[in-house]
Amino acid sequence: MTATADTVRWGVLATGGIAAAFTADLIDLPDAEVVAVASRSQESARAFAERFGVPRAYGDWSALAQDQDIDVVYVATPHTAHRTAAGLCLAAGRNVLCEKPFTLNLREAEELVALAREHGRFLMEAMWMYCNPLVRRLKTLVDDGAIGEVRSVQADFGLAGPFPPSHRLRDPQLGGGALLDLGVYPVSFAQLLLGEPSDVTARAVLSDEGVDLQTAAVLSWESGALGSLHCSIVGGTATSASVTGSKGRVDIPHGFFFPDRFVLHRDGRDPEEFTADPADGPRNSLRHEAAEVMRAVRAGETESPLVPLDGTLAVMRTLDAIRNHVGVRYPGETPDDTPDEDLTAELSPA
Repeated sequence: MTATADTVRWGVLATGGIAAAFTADLIDLPDAEVVAVASRSQESARAFAERFGVPRAYGDWSALAQDQDIDVVYVATPHTAHRTAAGLCLAAGRNVLCEKPFTLNLREAEELVALAREHGRFLMEAMWMYCNPLVRRLKTLVDDGAIGEVRSVQADFGLAGPFPPSHRLRDPQLGGGALLDLGVYPVSFAQLLLGEPSDVTARAVLSDEGVDLQTAAVLSWESGALGSLHCSIVGGTATSASVTGSKGRVDIPHGFFFPDRFVLHRDGRDPEEFTADPADGPRNSLRHEAAEVMRAVRAGETESPLVPLDGTLAVMRTLDAIRNHVGVRYPGETPDDTPDEDLTAELSPA
C-alpha cells in the first residue's frame, strides 16, 4: 500500500508517553493526519483520542490493524509486545514504524522483517537518532574522512533513577533493564559509523529481578576500531559521545542521540562547532523520523535508506550478544532466541 495523496494517515498503537510525544509531533506536520488510536482498553484509547482530537478509538489492536483508511501504524507498545503488535499490522497490510528496541531479540526481529518482505510492506525501526539532521551531518563528515580512519567510539546513556522494582525499566516481563531501553542508543550510534562489530564483550550489574542495572560493552571491528559503550538506570550520565579518528576527533558534549551541537577537531586546524538549525524544530522532536517514513511510503519504498532493516538486524545481533555475556534472559525466551556464549566473540557482518 502506497500513500499517493498529500496527507499520510497514521494509526497509533498504544497510548503511553512515547505514543503521546510522537502524536503531538505528528499533529504539527501539515502532511500528516492521525486518524485512529488503539489500546487494549477502550477507555484508554478514547481518552487518548479526545486528548489529541483523533477521530477513531479502538479497544483492541486487531481493529486498528484492519482499518483500511490507515497508511502507516506507529507501534509504541512495551518492547515485549513489538513482535505481536507490528506483526499483526503487517499481516493486515499496514505499513509500520516500530519503536526501539525493534524487538526483544534477533529471532523476533528477523520474523518481522520476513513478514514485511513477504507482504511487500514498509517497515522501519523508530531510531529517531538516525533521522536527526545534525547526526546525519556528523555521519557525512566522518564518512567523508574529516577525521581520517575511525579508531574509537565512546558513548554513554544513563538515568539517575532510582526506579522501584515495579517500574517498567526493572520489569523482566516488559523487557526491562538499561540495555534495551537506553543501551540501544550507544550501540546504534557506534554501528551507524562503523557497521556491525566482529567481536563483542560486556559486563553488567544485575538487579534482583534479573535485568541489567548498568552495562558496559566493548565492541571491536576488523579495522582495529574499538567501541566503549555504557548504559545505566542507576546513575545519570553526560549522554556524551566521542568519535576519534587517525586525523582528528568529533565530540558531542551531551545528548548525543538528539544533539544541539558537536565539535569537530581536525589536526592542525581550529575546532569547528556545528549547531542544530532552528528551522529543523526542537532538537527532541520526533518529526524527522515521521517525515522520513512518509517520504518513503509515498515513494513506494519498503524500507528507509536512513534506517535500513539489515542495520536494525545487526544492532539486534549485538544486543543479543551483550545480553548473553551479562546473563540476561527474559521470560518466555528459549536458548535459541539469543546466540550461544561461544559465538559472541565471532560475530560477522550480515
